[in-house]
Amino acid sequence: MGAPARDVGDSGETLRDVGEFGLIDRVARHSVQSPTVLLGPGDDAAVIAAPDGRVVASTDLLLEGRHFRTDWSTAYQVGRKAAAQNLADIAAMGAVPTALLVGLAAPADLTVTWARELVAGLADECALVGVSVAGGDTTRAETIMIAVTALGDLRGRAPLTRSGAHPGDKVAVVGELGWSACGYALLANGSSGPEKAFSRHRMPEPPYAQGPLAAEAGATAMIDVSDGLLADLGHIARESDVGIDLEPEAFPIPDEMRAVADRLGIDPLSWILTGGEDHALAACYPAAADVPPGWTVIGTVAKRSADHAAPRITVAGKVWRGSQGWDHFA
Repeated sequence: MGAPARDVGDSGETLRDVGEFGLIDRVARHSVQSPTVLLGPGDDAAVIAAPDGRVVASTDLLLEGRHFRTDWSTAYQVGRKAAAQNLADIAAMGAVPTALLVGLAAPADLTVTWARELVAGLADECALVGVSVAGGDTTRAETIMIAVTALGDLRGRAPLTRSGAHPGDKVAVVGELGWSACGYALLANGSSGPEKAFSRHRMPEPPYAQGPLAAEAGATAMIDVSDGLLADLGHIARESDVGIDLEPEAFPIPDEMRAVADRLGIDPLSWILTGGEDHALAACYPAAADVPPGWTVIGTVAKRSADHAAPRITVAGKVWRGSQGWDHFA
C-alpha cells in the first residue's frame, strides 16, 4: 500500500490534549465487559476466565500504510478488521473467543474521536462472538499501529492444528473468498465497483461459529485464510507432510466479481486462490466424514512422493503460476 493521508482534521481533542490516561479513561475504562472477563481495564492486568484450563492465544499487528489506510477505511472499519482477523485465528483452532487485548501506538495529533471510533469497531466485532476488549496499552508513535491479542477456550476439545491432515482427507472451505482482494484492486486503481468488494476489504466477515463446528464434525486440520488460500493450505501441507490438490471448478466466480476482473484485466480465480484477507476457514476432513452445512469441498489430500519432488499445492494437478499469496517480507 502507498503512504496514507491521515485525516486528523477533527475539531475535538487530540491525544496530546488528553494524555495517555485520559485516553484510556475515555475509550476503555468504562466499557461493558463480557462474562468471561472477570477483571477488565483499570489494573496492571486483566483476569479472563478459562473454563477449559487451557488458553488459546493469537497476536497480530496492523500498521498504518501497510495493513490499512485511513483514506480508504474509517477508524470504525479498522477496528472491525483488527478484531476480525484475530478472532478468526481463534476459530481456526476450533476454539471460541473469550477476550481481546489491544495495544495502540499513535501520533499525538490523532484525534480522540478517531480512537473512540476504533474502539467502537473493535467492540462491535467482539459482540458478534460475545466477547469484549479486556485491556491493553497505549504509546506514542509516528504512525498508527494496532496490536491485538485474542484469547479463546477449547471447551474440552483438542486444538485443530495445521499438522493433522492425512492422505485421503477431503479439503473444504467455509466463507467467501476473493472479495477482499477484489476490493483492494478497486481501491488501488481508484475504480468504482460492487459495494460488497469494498465492504469485505474494509470489514471481513469470518464464519466464527464454523470453527468449533468443524472440530465437532471431526476435522483433522484447519486454518484461517488470511494470506491466500494457496499459501495457507500450503502451511497445512507442509506441517502435515502431505500434498493438496484443488479443483478449480469448485470455485464459481460471482458475476459481479468477474465483471470487475475483466475490466481490470485480472484473472478472478487469482483473487480467490491467492487474495487473502477474507478470513474464510479451510479445513481437512476424513474421506468418510460429512462436512458441516455451509462448507464446500474444494480438493483432496494426497501422500507426498518418496523423493518429495512434487509440489505441495496444485490446482487441477498443476502448479499455480504466479504468487501463492501474501508474504510480509517478500
